[in-house]
Amino acid sequence: MADVGAKNKQTAALLAIFLGMFGVHHFYLGSSLAGIVCIAASWLMCGVGWLLAIVEGIMLLMMTDSDFDAKYNQRIPEGMEFVFTGPKS
Repeated sequence: MADVGAKNKQTAALLAIFLGMFGVHHFYLGSSLAGIVCIAASWLMCGVGWLLAIVEGIMLLMMTDSDFDAKYNQRIPEGMEFVFTGPKS
């Protein structure tokens, strides 16, 4: 049985691909400051945030379920934690 508050890898990836330039996937995953950076990058750099979000969406889809659970369901991500960065030890 799935946890009620558990985050879903496919949901996060779809949010990144379709709404990533607004940082929605980062807000969903718990890294709100990274979401704000995506919004600023999209607004200030003419869509760079969108390209970054597409890459992060693909990375989320390629991530194993156990890696995703370890990074997003078994701990609280830091505010500036992007998909392509590992958790700080």
